[in-house]
Amino acid sequence: MRTKVLFAALAMAAICNAKDIKTVVLKTQPEMHCANCEKKIKENIRFEKGIKDIRTNLDDKTVTIEYDADKTNVQNIIDGFKKINYEASEVETKCDPAKKKEGECSCCHKDTSAAVEK
Repeated sequence: MRTKVLFAALAMAAICNAKDIKTVVLKTQPEMHCANCEKKIKENIRFEKGIKDIRTNLDDKTVTIEYDADKTNVQNIIDGFKKINYEASEVETKCDPAKKKEGECSCCHKDTSAAVEK
């Protein structure tokens, strides 16, 4: 009986502490065009509050950031880019519904099978 109560308490704590992780795709000005740009962005933006993951893509010149929405928002992230002399703007992304159902989001290349829709 004690283990059931303990398990229930832990399950409730996990649900209450669930984080609101969101993803934003940004373009920068000046455009990110080389490995040095990538390095500068990754090494500086990771210190912004609430940032969980940063992925860069030199081919389409985008920065994909996962962040804790309880700690920050898109505007704060954009302001973080200003600190390193970049202007950032959000890119409108549209997921392919067929791929999303299969668990692979075509716009951010990450598994969304366990993710909650926005």
